[in-house]
Amino acid sequence: MNKVFSLPKELYHNRKLIWSLSKNDFKTKYAGSYLGIIWAFIQPIVTVLVYWFVFGVVRQGTPKAVPFVLWLVTGLVPWFFFQEALVQGTNVLIEYSYLVKKVVFKIDILPVVKIVASLFVHLFFAAFTVFLFCCYGYFPDIYVIQLVYYSFCVFMLVLAMSYTTCAVTVFFKDLKQIIAIALQVGIWMTPIMWDFADMNINPYSKLARLLKVNPMYYVVAGYRNALVDKQWFWEHPWQTLYFWAVTIVLFVFGARLFKKLKVHFADVL
Repeated sequence: MNKVFSLPKELYHNRKLIWSLSKNDFKTKYAGSYLGIIWAFIQPIVTVLVYWFVFGVVRQGTPKAVPFVLWLVTGLVPWFFFQEALVQGTNVLIEYSYLVKKVVFKIDILPVVKIVASLFVHLFFAAFTVFLFCCYGYFPDIYVIQLVYYSFCVFMLVLAMSYTTCAVTVFFKDLKQIIAIALQVGIWMTPIMWDFADMNINPYSKLARLLKVNPMYYVVAGYRNALVDKQWFWEHPWQTLYFWAVTIVLFVFGARLFKKLKVHFADVL
């Protein structure tokens, strides 16, 4: 367990380096392209417009408490963050192999660097979502502060997962393709473009409980609770407890695995 507890300490002590590397990673990712970092925002916006057209215009679902585009965006924004951060976090050791081979460099911070870099874009879209609600006449209230909490939830979940995925990918590069497929399936298994009413699923049925096993259900539902349904996260104590239990277990497992395998990273890379 000392290996697990040492990891948060290392992250805290290297927080300035993490911040510096994260900003540099964000800036250099699109270096050399004509539009630069604007590309980080174009793809999510186009995706939202496509889904809105297909599900909000062509296919009309059950009536929502707010316009469909607002309901849709609140589900897509946290998923985009999760997807981008997990993909980047999984590939981080291969991308920064030159740092991994340096004995003196604290490679434990690299997954955090990628997730913080992804967080920059997420914060923009979270603010844009609130702005979009205002454009439709739904002005923010005290519930909106929960976006900070749920963003932290995604951050910790994807960090916990990334320590495992980045460590395994060094030895099993096919994992990247497996994760890409899992994300394609995951966006449809998570109630983002649909809800239980659309699918005529009883929210208390066995199928609904099975779908709620996905920890991202908690986050997506939380964003909608904050902006649409006006509910506090503590009004769902069992879901909150379950989410953090899963996240902690994933973090402990990932930290132990990362610490165990990192002595071999330089040899394989």
